[in-house]
Amino acid sequence: MAKKILITLDIMLAKRKMRSKELATHINITEQNISLLKSGKVKGIRFETLAKICDVLECQPKDILEYK
Repeated sequence: MAKKILITLDIMLAKRKMRSKELATHINITEQNISLLKSGKVKGIRFETLAKICDVLECQPKDILEYK
């Protein structure tokens, strides 16, 4: 079985008691794009976007990305 990267953004949002809509507003992307990211339906993420997410959620990339 091939390994893949899982997105655990929903868990970090819950820990921070933040809604997707609020995160989207803070990092200036659409709520739909946050939803696509949370569901793993994206092929990639810009480092700039990842950095903004980590800044707002006060976390590290490893907190929202998991290699399995």
